[in-house]
Amino acid sequence: MRRSLSQLILAFFGLTIDIIPQTRKNLFKQIHEIVFHGKGGYDWDTIYNMPIWLRKFTFHEINSYYQEEAKSYEKSSNGKKTNLIDPSGKVNTQAFAEASKLYKKSSYNTGTSKK
Repeated sequence: MRRSLSQLILAFFGLTIDIIPQTRKNLFKQIHEIVFHGKGGYDWDTIYNMPIWLRKFTFHEINSYYQEEAKSYEKSSNGKKTNLIDPSGKVNTQAFAEASKLYKKSSYNTGTSKK
């Protein structure tokens, strides 16, 4: 039986055969998230070859941005969540009328002119 030359019990920094699949999945998921949510600013090869510290920093910054965006959206909607379609699939006319009030005051030109 061959003994390991290392004094450590685990070889290669603790990466064992049991956790390799999960580690690879986490790596590829992080790369995907950066490429997808980077909105075209990054390509897969660049992120894969990026230093680990920079990839983690980039992932953290993108994650923070989207969390702040979600908070500001929640704050602006004041927690009001209205469904314009009820569970039966019909339009909720009262909710639709309330939501459309915002657009009646719009300066959008509908194509009809008042002469």
